[in-house]
Amino acid sequence: MTNFETRPIIALDFPTFEAVKNFLAKFDPSEKLYVKIGMELFYAVGPEVVTYAKSLGHSVFLDLKLHDIPNTVKSAMKVLANLGVDMTNVHAAGGVEMMSAALEGLGGKTKLIAVTQLTSTSQEIMQNDQNIQTTLAESVVNYAKKTAESGLLGVVCSAQEVALIKSATTENFICLTPGIRPSGAAVGDQKRVMTPAQARAIGSDYIVVGRPITQAENPVQAYLEIKNDWNA
Repeated sequence: MTNFETRPIIALDFPTFEAVKNFLAKFDPSEKLYVKIGMELFYAVGPEVVTYAKSLGHSVFLDLKLHDIPNTVKSAMKVLANLGVDMTNVHAAGGVEMMSAALEGLGGKTKLIAVTQLTSTSQEIMQNDQNIQTTLAESVVNYAKKTAESGLLGVVCSAQEVALIKSATTENFICLTPGIRPSGAAVGDQKRVMTPAQARAIGSDYIVVGRPITQAENPVQAYLEIKNDWNA
């Protein structure tokens, strides 16, 4: 797998900058992490949190899931490109024109992927709330194909859909999978989950892990155990 990332991406789902600093300080400076900065943290702190993580040598996935008219998304991506993030995303539901505009605005230095269906979305929710009357898997594969058509590098998806997506696109098409939980961990609000080892076996290229690391009694140990399971 050309795009395989050996480091689990840690979701920094904290409400304050201070909490982020305290968490990252637990790790040895030589341990270069891959972190996800989402909406809560970015809206609370702003670009400074990205700059801080990058200054420590960490890789950053800026998870803002942009979804707007093409010109607005293109302009927003021009701004995000200047932050030096390693990866960011849009919603595939915005369509081919929007995704292509996002890619153009980003300028090619940052990996751009798209969200298919959120891992909190069940087939019943999709059909009732979105009025998409296909199976969940069919919806995800359609979004993945449109993402590839737009020139993006991959998608955010459930690990359960990775094989279908790679079959419908290419083996090098990135599949980043959230909803990853160590064996025996609480599922929380995720509907479709998998262990790190299962995600690796099924072909995921990147995994995102949040609470099992950030809320662990020993976050560093929890991270290393998940990393070992992912790379086993």
